[in-house]
Amino acid sequence: MSKEKNKNGVQHPFLRLQAELALLIQKTTPGERLPSEPQLAKNMGVSRATLREGMRTFEAQGLIRRRQGVGTFVVPQVRVIETGLEVLESIERLANRIGLVVTMGELEIRETMAGPDISEKLQVEEGARLIMISRVIYADNRPVAYLVDILPPDLVSEAELQTGFNGSVLDFLLKRGSPGLLKSFTDIQAVAAESSIAKKLEIQRGDVLLMLTARLYSDVGDIIDFSMSYFLPGYFRFHVVRNVATRSTNS
Repeated sequence: MSKEKNKNGVQHPFLRLQAELALLIQKTTPGERLPSEPQLAKNMGVSRATLREGMRTFEAQGLIRRRQGVGTFVVPQVRVIETGLEVLESIERLANRIGLVVTMGELEIRETMAGPDISEKLQVEEGARLIMISRVIYADNRPVAYLVDILPPDLVSEAELQTGFNGSVLDFLLKRGSPGLLKSFTDIQAVAAESSIAKKLEIQRGDVLLMLTARLYSDVGDIIDFSMSYFLPGYFRFHVVRNVATRSTNS
């Protein structure tokens, strides 16, 4: 039996909802607001919770934008930042490659103390002083990424960041030329947006984000940066080029 239809040939309610939402979005002029959630839920015969769940897919694709207390809007087709993960590059450099202007907003620089988790990741003593840099990255006049970097205070000063920082710690260090950079070890996962991050990215709490956590190594093997990067899936596409394993000579 098809997963999309029951034994009587009736389409699954959630799939029907997504099909109706897709048609509505397609018919709505970019920039215009969709009917309110209560009205949409009533028109489509579903609960508001089910409606929100159905809309998350389209928001993740960058087709709609929900703004708390304002409404849901259809957005123009977005330019997707696409890259392989074999080479570490900043958002700014990737965006420049496709002619997309990105800007930094809501920059926060503050001192923090290394807790057990961060001390392990940066290989510093627990309680050590660190600098945390957090900022929102905008493209097409909307927030598309939230980036957090944690670094030792002797690596970079707040004064340097206030005058010569455009949003990318990687570009900042490369431009300065020291320390030399060797590699980055990165984990990738899908996460549900917590309240504070959802607010910064103007999305709903629980919406899906792509999260990359990375440790940046210097050319002498020291971990000099631990970062957490949250991306809206509809604006970013990551891929990996992999070689095919050769047949073992022992098999």
